[in-house]
Amino acid sequence: MASTPALSADADATIGLAVAQSGFMTAYDGDATKSVKLWVDQQNAKGGLLGKPIKLVEADTKSDRAQGAKAGQEVLSEGANLVVVSCDYDYGAPAASAAQRAKTVSMFLCAEDPKAGVQGVGPYSFTASAAAQVQGATLAGWAVKALKAKTGYVLLDNSIEYSKSVCAGYDWEAERIGLTTLGSDTFKNDDPSVQSQITRIKALSEKPDVLMLCSYNPGAASAIRQIRAAGLTMPILAGSSSDGSYWTNAVPNLNDFYVAVQASVYGDDPHKEVNDYVEIFKAKFGAPPASQYALPAYAFMQLWGRAVEKAGTTDAAKVVPLMEQYKDEASFMGPRTFTSKFHIQTNVPMQIVKYSDGKPKDVDQFRITEDLPVKVLFRAK
Repeated sequence: MASTPALSADADATIGLAVAQSGFMTAYDGDATKSVKLWVDQQNAKGGLLGKPIKLVEADTKSDRAQGAKAGQEVLSEGANLVVVSCDYDYGAPAASAAQRAKTVSMFLCAEDPKAGVQGVGPYSFTASAAAQVQGATLAGWAVKALKAKTGYVLLDNSIEYSKSVCAGYDWEAERIGLTTLGSDTFKNDDPSVQSQITRIKALSEKPDVLMLCSYNPGAASAIRQIRAAGLTMPILAGSSSDGSYWTNAVPNLNDFYVAVQASVYGDDPHKEVNDYVEIFKAKFGAPPASQYALPAYAFMQLWGRAVEKAGTTDAAKVVPLMEQYKDEASFMGPRTFTSKFHIQTNVPMQIVKYSDGKPKDVDQFRITEDLPVKVLFRAK
């Protein structure tokens, strides 16, 4: 009979939520934090972790980086042995760094920058999400396979790192699989007009089969509205930041718009567990998740809890090596992988959500055939 790990003195599992409870980051942290709380409630109903109830302690970062460091210290002082931090790398890193100094595991709710892990914080830091580059690479590969695209055009909102990373993934995969780029252009998220960029697209001697838009709302919605109003009807591809239907009123009757997401929150994901989860989330909190960004945190909690039970302790020095052995480990969203080098997903199946008449629907699943190389993940020249 297999032996059971001896329980250590720190067997109590205390999860510290050093996240935004106020300010603009609540739009990103809110639903994802609810997912963590839902996992805790469900786990406690089954007996908790290591035979004891899981405790929750909370501190508000107020969407401020300096306050984030204080929030991290606060939950650590209350005994947190997993520190959950804000979705964005820049806003979550101060609390995650406090956890790293305390030799405690931290988890970014949905950061998509590889620095939200070993390279930017340290070996005890993870992010629940996949690298933004996976989204762009997935869209390029899927467009060739499903839309039979041979040419594309890239429109990059270069105001933040996320958009640059999405386009970096697209560019890498497009070159690798022979999707010819006819041109590229840039804009800023708060630009009132992209008419000059549209004029340059319309002036091309050959119209691209697809348009890759690397941006986020509200700028993405504004750009899409102008693109369609100008009579450009080619399929538009976009990253997960455009997931959700909260913004589609800005683009009446939106069609041929495709978004790569880690899971569909529209009740049509190929994983029954995801659809069941959306219903449970809705029943508990009164509304379904606004977008896919709510879900990865729950998957991470499943994997962390599994490693804690196997290790017989919440001690990061014993839990992290077990998590780094996960290779396509099962989660309710599908396979997840961590290594000693990367604490972010660098190759994961993505769902393709299509918008028809402004309504999103999961239409396909795609996984890139090669892992993203380091130079692409960190956008090295």
